[in-house]
Amino acid sequence: MSKKHDYGNESLSTLEEKDKVRLRPGVIFGSDGIKGCQHTVMEIIGNSRDEAAEGFGNVIEVTRFKDKSIEVKDFGRGIPIEWNPKEQKYNWEIVFCILYGGGKYDNNSGSNYQFSIGLNGLGTAATQFASEYMDVTVLRDGYEYNLSFEKGDNVTDTKEGYIKKKSGSKHTGSTIKWKPDLEVFNDINIELDFFKRVLKRQAIVNKGIKFILNDEESNERFTYFYKNGISDYVTEYSGESGFTGMQYFELETNGRDREDKPEYKVKAEVGFCFNNEKNLLEYYHNSSFLEYGGAPDKAVKNAFVYAIDKKLNKEGKYNKGEKKVTFQDIEDSLILVANTYSTITSYENQTKKAITNVFIKDAMNEFLKEKLDIYFIENRIETNKILEQILVNKRSREKAEKTRIDVRKKLSKKIDNISNRVKKFVDCRSKDKSIRELFIVEGDSALGSTKMGRDANFQAIIPVRGKILNCLKSDYEKIFKNDIIMDLLRVIGCGVEVKSKHLKELTDFDMDKMNWNKIIICTDADVDGYQIRCLIITMLYVLTPTMIEEGYVYIAESPLYEITDSKGNSHFAYTEPEKSKILKKLKGKYRIQRSKGLGENEPEMMWQTTMCPDTRRLVKVTPTDAKATKEAFELFLGDNLAGRKEFIQEYGYKYLDRSDVS
Repeated sequence: MSKKHDYGNESLSTLEEKDKVRLRPGVIFGSDGIKGCQHTVMEIIGNSRDEAAEGFGNVIEVTRFKDKSIEVKDFGRGIPIEWNPKEQKYNWEIVFCILYGGGKYDNNSGSNYQFSIGLNGLGTAATQFASEYMDVTVLRDGYEYNLSFEKGDNVTDTKEGYIKKKSGSKHTGSTIKWKPDLEVFNDINIELDFFKRVLKRQAIVNKGIKFILNDEESNERFTYFYKNGISDYVTEYSGESGFTGMQYFELETNGRDREDKPEYKVKAEVGFCFNNEKNLLEYYHNSSFLEYGGAPDKAVKNAFVYAIDKKLNKEGKYNKGEKKVTFQDIEDSLILVANTYSTITSYENQTKKAITNVFIKDAMNEFLKEKLDIYFIENRIETNKILEQILVNKRSREKAEKTRIDVRKKLSKKIDNISNRVKKFVDCRSKDKSIRELFIVEGDSALGSTKMGRDANFQAIIPVRGKILNCLKSDYEKIFKNDIIMDLLRVIGCGVEVKSKHLKELTDFDMDKMNWNKIIICTDADVDGYQIRCLIITMLYVLTPTMIEEGYVYIAESPLYEITDSKGNSHFAYTEPEKSKILKKLKGKYRIQRSKGLGENEPEMMWQTTMCPDTRRLVKVTPTDAKATKEAFELFLGDNLAGRKEFIQEYGYKYLDRSDVS
């Protein structure tokens, strides 16, 4: 008879348990959205991991199905299923239908699992209650057990609530397949990347256990395995750019959070190295990834700052009056993974993103201080590299903080005051951002002709004086001290996008604050003009790339030739082919002359060829164009000497006629 319709006094508590989960999943899983749904996966994988960590099975296989169902298979001892005389219940009821049931309590006195992920005992039952269905297969004691649940109820059509038969397999283990219920969670579409990330993390902190992921949707299979756990991971992540070797510290101890609290066991392992190009901080506890760290994070930060500051003082590395290092200065070059275990754990909540054990924090702090002191004494060459790099990080941060304050002051001025604050900027009358155009022109002479030739209602002009700074070869401090660049940024108005780790707070870019519909770069059609144009594009690509991506930046094409026919009419050719085409059409005499610089153009010609929306030619700068410009500048004006030499060897002959070499 199906248990689905068996509603009596015995099942009342089960229904109450079920409703706690189905009606309020956020309380149990932390969310009724995709985060909560993901947590069900963590709970079931966690149970299989607990078996493997105790030495029962070393492979865990997870399958993600197209219909959003999930399967976790392990080769542990198999979940107990049959009657439990002590509890006067079936074991399947304790595991799958009772919150806080299972075999993970009294962990300090030799229970089934010393260091369990599923320490709170909610996982399997809560996941079962939150599932559209759950099918369970257990191989144990020479038998195969099968159970089926639907929406929190056992629907296996037997008196015992399970089907039992002889097993032909030599293996033991548990296979659980379930589909999260859309009546419980508002989203059950767990992305493949989540599974990959979770199983990789489990492999990192469970040395010697293999995690296999099968994805039915993409027909891909992934295997994660770290023979030496976090040591292998730190070494892998650091790659070739580390400037110290990987260090591994291990601790086992007992203690209590308060005198009146019970004593518990703690194990901790920490792997770290220093690297100039990468940094990483990851914390795990009882194999759960701690997104917010908590106790171990506080211990690591305190110990590293203490030990490194102590060493800097001892070695006399600080300048007189210099402030002490912060953990940010250390973290910039640190790759560290900490993996802790305890038989009693205080989590901030059921989702286990941080732990609060006072003893773990204090024990790790003292342990790391001691180990770092010894490491610094025994590895003098590496220690000097670490100290020097951290001082570089510290001084860069302090320099950047000063730059940030200065730049924010400079960029915080309102547009109404810009005309008075930016030298030679000529604003337009309209305040309608949908029509306003800003022409960036080359020099004071071009300012005169464009000012006379423009439509003053919607066209504004700012001249750049000479060649602006090459932003690819300059640090942010130098860039933000450049008057031309700062004037341009003030006038454009949308702020800057900064990629420096020390200047992240400076990134307050906002397209809504931009004062223009078009930014138009307008330079002479000669070598100097092209170079200035490229430098401006490069500046915008480095400091305001979104402006280019969203299509606000243009180049105004200038004509190469002015051709006057016999009637005195002017024709403008922007390319050599255009010149040939015009000349073929003209009858009688004509006069041809190379176009002068923009500053020598008459206002009427300036309007007709460059500024009039009906007759001008604008080329939109795309991200591809900007990237190509940046790459060209890196090649020709950057530090890539080998690339420049190679280019000249391959293509230099094409440009000999333009060179000054005789």
